[in-house]
Amino acid sequence: MKHKAPPPVADINVTPMVDVMLVMLIIFMVITPMLSKGVSVDMFRARNPIPMAAADKSDAVMVAITRDGATFLNTNKMNPEDLPQKVKDLLSNKLDKTVFVRADQRARYEKVVDVVDNLRAAGVDQLGLLTEQAQQDNKKPDTPPAAGAGGQ
Repeated sequence: MKHKAPPPVADINVTPMVDVMLVMLIIFMVITPMLSKGVSVDMFRARNPIPMAAADKSDAVMVAITRDGATFLNTNKMNPEDLPQKVKDLLSNKLDKTVFVRADQRARYEKVVDVVDNLRAAGVDQLGLLTEQAQQDNKKPDTPPAAGAGGQ
């Protein structure tokens, strides 16, 4: 008696594909936060920020000011006094001459003004101050007191 081979299986086995996709998903989840451009700062949260799509471009000139006052041009740490020459070099062959400033909300105002002054010294006319969208509360806004409702 001859044994017959089992009939071919017509179902697709998706388990290996799912395994590969899960590994790729994990890899991308780990790598993506590392791809953020520049230095990590806790930016000021505004209720009505203006979207600046040009800041996300790979060749955008980004100046960051950290909480402790350190200044970074893209990812290179430098003194604010060295910014004018470096920024001039970066902007010399670009059409869009906007420089974006990402300042930590707890950075000293003096440091931010110093960076802006040095950027102005470099001939930068267009500055983009980057902020984040503030979280909207579900509470009702406080109603202002009625006009003329004061005591005597």
